[in-house]
Amino acid sequence: MDPVELCVGDLRLRPWRVDDADAVLAVMQDPDIRLWNGFEGEFSLEDVGVWLTRRMNWSAGDHASWAVDQAADGELVGSVSLHHVDAGQGDAEIGYWTVPAARGRGVASAVVDAVCRWAFETLPVDRIELCHAVENEASGRVAQKAGFRREGRLRKSFRYGDGVKHDELLWARLAEDDVPSVSARG
Repeated sequence: MDPVELCVGDLRLRPWRVDDADAVLAVMQDPDIRLWNGFEGEFSLEDVGVWLTRRMNWSAGDHASWAVDQAADGELVGSVSLHHVDAGQGDAEIGYWTVPAARGRGVASAVVDAVCRWAFETLPVDRIELCHAVENEASGRVAQKAGFRREGRLRKSFRYGDGVKHDELLWARLAEDDVPSVSARG
């Protein structure tokens, strides 16, 4: 799988770059991003380097990861990754985060929708799952707006940034689901 760039309104989904390190380090100080993305303890520039290296390398075909920025000025507003891509089963999972200033504007739901559409058109994938901690209600709103249907609850299924295993809600979107396009608000 070769890295690609996608555009969604005034947002650009582009492959991660080494020069994103300082912006990512700043973002990783946000308590919500750390909590809901499973980052415990200190997060150093070296950790950012490892994180970026994994996301920049799409060669295994098991993930596609994008930095989300404002196309006009290149300001980082989020991240979205299609991961655990299993071509044999036709399945994948999706994860995302947005910086505090981008929350509540529909950024996450718009980029999740765009990545799902790209995956269904490009990859041998017909099902994409999204999981989030029950307590992370904002992610439930993102899932619903991006056309996912709630399928169930996974008990103590993932250890989050607080070091505690949380129950998660499981959502899925199928290639055949009729989902209107989602757009972000300025």
